[in-house]
Amino acid sequence: MTVCPHCGKNNDSGTYCGDCGKALPSAAGTCAQCGHGPLNAALPFCPACGTKIGAATPEAAKPARTSEFTARRTGATGQLVLLDDAGQPASKHPLTGDETTVGRVDADVAFPDDPFLSPLHAQISVREGKFYLRDLGSRNGTWYFVEEPYRLQDADLILVGSQVLKFRRLGYPGPHPPEADSTRRLGSLIPSADIASLTQLRSDSSGRDVIHLSPGRTIKIGRERGDWVFPYDPSMSGAHCQIRSADADFVLADDGSRNGVAISVRGEVEVRNGSRLLAGDKMLKLEIA
Repeated sequence: MTVCPHCGKNNDSGTYCGDCGKALPSAAGTCAQCGHGPLNAALPFCPACGTKIGAATPEAAKPARTSEFTARRTGATGQLVLLDDAGQPASKHPLTGDETTVGRVDADVAFPDDPFLSPLHAQISVREGKFYLRDLGSRNGTWYFVEEPYRLQDADLILVGSQVLKFRRLGYPGPHPPEADSTRRLGSLIPSADIASLTQLRSDSSGRDVIHLSPGRTIKIGRERGDWVFPYDPSMSGAHCQIRSADADFVLADDGSRNGVAISVRGEVEVRNGSRLLAGDKMLKLEIA
């Protein structure tokens, strides 16, 4: 039985393949590579393709096997680094795939000793080489530290030291009609309109102190210096951050504080290499390879 070198069909006999019709290797001498024949025994190579007579098909002539494409080989990988109170690495936790969860139990990265963490607290997703952070409905929220001035959105929660502040838009007040007898009312004329507010929240989410924001007014917050001071908060720097007026918007900017300023995650936010996250009482740093 002769195997056709071209199509692989088994042939009982004959000079040509019964399937593809090309010449079969035979005692008369046909080229095992291209089927040319009969061959001249005085020649060491096939005159048609140049293959050495009697040699097996060269390995180099065989088509190279296509390598498998995998996200693991081409995509970005990363890890979460747990930071201690001094900001130094305490432990490292590789991201497990396209989605990695963080929590107290039942999470890919679990910290069972942290009572401030929800069982499933937060999630980091990887899509097209970018990393995204999402809160999973945790009780205490997931926070990311701003690395550049951040334009505040209505209902944003801000972490300054250990104080949680809520930003609310109030809108522009409507015009006041004149009094019937044209008597003017006493009161401050500058600033003329408060269009936003910051409210200090207690642990039960109830409001305590409030400071109002108006166009053209910058509010500075700190432990020792500023328009709003918290002398009882040791985690707050002397001059910690400021809220700047930007036309009708307000921008949060860190003032070179030691512990930074964080925003509570709403929906999904992109995080980058070196971003710091707070889940429960665990400070985590994202490192992307």
